[in-house]
Amino acid sequence: MKYIGAHVSAAGGLANAVIRAAEINATAFALFTKNQRQWRAAPLTAQAIDDFQAACEKYHFTAGQILPHDSYLINLGHPASEALEKSREAFLDEMQRCEQLGLSLLNFHPGSHLQQIAEEACLARIAESINRVLDKTQGVTAVIENTAGQGSNLGYRFEQLAAIIDGVEDKSRVGVCIDTCHAFAAGYDLRTPEACEATFAEFGRIVGFNYLRGMHLNDAKSAFGSRVDRHHSLGEGNIGHDAFRWLMQDPRFDGIPLVLETINPDIWAEEIAWLKAEAPL
Repeated sequence: MKYIGAHVSAAGGLANAVIRAAEINATAFALFTKNQRQWRAAPLTAQAIDDFQAACEKYHFTAGQILPHDSYLINLGHPASEALEKSREAFLDEMQRCEQLGLSLLNFHPGSHLQQIAEEACLARIAESINRVLDKTQGVTAVIENTAGQGSNLGYRFEQLAAIIDGVEDKSRVGVCIDTCHAFAAGYDLRTPEACEATFAEFGRIVGFNYLRGMHLNDAKSAFGSRVDRHHSLGEGNIGHDAFRWLMQDPRFDGIPLVLETINPDIWAEEIAWLKAEAPL
């Protein structure tokens, strides 16, 4: 079964994210459990946790259908030790919030070398950051999102994702989220069913489908191989509809959150309905 949804707002309380997902007939959703542009947030209250869990139960969302995203400020491969420690503490807080909410996944951007350390050293720092946080938490899988490779961001090649996973000690608690826009901008073609087959055969060979924990379904304003991160609505960008139709029909993408981060929330319900219609009954 395909779990299809969008990254919805948690404004006014985390339970509201669940309600907003239900309103667009989503069967999956993503959210921020705190303000994604601030380092610190007030601890979750017992009431907020209870309300969120009650809303999930009411609208039939299990932990496996929810893909929370961490703060954009976090850089688990930061070259400066003080900034690295700050990122690790913030990531630990994000993981602990997921623990408290009963969630089993946390999606994050791996990190950037900022032109200050070698790529290999940065990838090793990211893996060590994950190890430290997994040691202090339980039940939540760290889900590495591929990037477009903009600036000095790592994680835009499947080999880089594999290198991070290789450095993680508890491989049962690490996974990957593939963003279609990021993959396309990083040079992985998705414009035809044949291109999709080739790209995901490469993913399977280098990373492995056993690590796939979620996807972000986004068309791309950015050009193929541009390493520029610009999302678009489905079928309106340079990827086109064929990739998303292909994904819906492939059982390897069953049972994980498939989340829209497309640019027009007003048509998310339509996009979700179209994706559902493309999936086999």
